[in-house]
Amino acid sequence: MRAVYRVLAMLIAIGVVVQAATVAWGWFAVLHDTDSGAVYDKNSGDNAGQAMHSVVGMMVLPTIAVLLLIVAFFARIPGGVKWAAITLGVTVLQVLLAELATGAPVVGALHGINAFVIAFAASLAMRQARLAGKDTPAEPAAPAAAG
Repeated sequence: MRAVYRVLAMLIAIGVVVQAATVAWGWFAVLHDTDSGAVYDKNSGDNAGQAMHSVVGMMVLPTIAVLLLIVAFFARIPGGVKWAAITLGVTVLQVLLAELATGAPVVGALHGINAFVIAFAASLAMRQARLAGKDTPAEPAAPAAAG
């Protein structure tokens, strides 16, 4: 279970990097399209980068964060539940900040900053799992056969 915990935490940290890449892709696509004469307004749909950013941020990462918290209860990692709960909490905050930023774009700055907090919390959760694995005593060596 510790390995599952560690992998889930790692997926969240990697997901933050994916999110940064997809939002950059989406907005550079908007800049490219407007340079080509396109007009963006309230009737414009999301481009591929924006759509991927929304799907990963609103569904994939929150689901992984919930799974991390569930696994934390079985993984027996010291501090594991705490870091999984913190990771889930800042992930939920991220979704709320995204929703608020549509009405107050300056909140988008907090959304961007909170992404680093998510990556940090997930990285600390991953570290807790790795350190917990080092505390596990090694199996004793089998006695050598007399020969």
